[in-house]
Amino acid sequence: MRSRACWQEAAELLARDAERDARTALLRAELLIEECLFTADHWDSAEAALRLAEAGATSTDQRAAAACARGFLAYLGSVLGPRDRLDEAQAALGRTSALLPPDAPERPLLDFRRGLVAENLLRDRTAAWIAYRRAHEGALALGDTLLASSTWRHLAALALAGGDRVRAREGFTASLRLREELGFMVGVAPALAALAEVAEPAEAQRLRAEAGRLVQSLGGVPVWLVGRLGEEGAAQAPGGPPGAPRGAPPHARPGVPRSRGATGEADTLGGVA
Repeated sequence: MRSRACWQEAAELLARDAERDARTALLRAELLIEECLFTADHWDSAEAALRLAEAGATSTDQRAAAACARGFLAYLGSVLGPRDRLDEAQAALGRTSALLPPDAPERPLLDFRRGLVAENLLRDRTAAWIAYRRAHEGALALGDTLLASSTWRHLAALALAGGDRVRAREGFTASLRLREELGFMVGVAPALAALAEVAEPAEAQRLRAEAGRLVQSLGGVPVWLVGRLGEEGAAQAPGGPPGAPRGAPPHARPGVPRSRGATGEADTLGGVA
């Protein structure tokens, strides 16, 4: 259900167990935070679910997971939501790091989310690359294919920003392949659009058109991708800001850095996007 953008339906199935089980509450919160990532909406339901997860956390690893989710929600709120929450994001991710042992399997996700903050809010590409690289190596070591699909893409975006189109194409291709293999359909359209950034014109047009058809089939998500697909993709995808400048989120606000377009959107929800 998650892969088909049915977050509310999936969350509803977990609602009863989430009231009495901390791990289920955390899973439900991550699902609804992921919905915020792809829709730039539904902030209140994600916040309520996360508060329930935070209240029910009893072990150190549960408190760390809740803090990591809090940091990610605050990051998304800064990039796509109604206000700047950078301080909250940094504090929550710092708390997560303090709670986790150095070799904890949750560290690759934490590193990835710290990379997002460094790249898209602090505009520190060096720190972002270091964090993404740690996350990438950790995801590969753990066999976390979903997270690896995101680390591939963000490392590729940094390579492209540095002028290395060969490495960028390698990363974008790997990201798309992994998401298609996993059947994570809601994450395939951003991967197609990212690969189009380094493709030849004819291939780029095909990739964007394919991304547009996929966005349309999923009901218009990711909403922030609709205006970035170009004419051939936008014609296929409903909703979103028609004619919006490439790289602008739906509700960009003064003082909050904008994403760099399809290659650098507010990626990953527990490891995707």
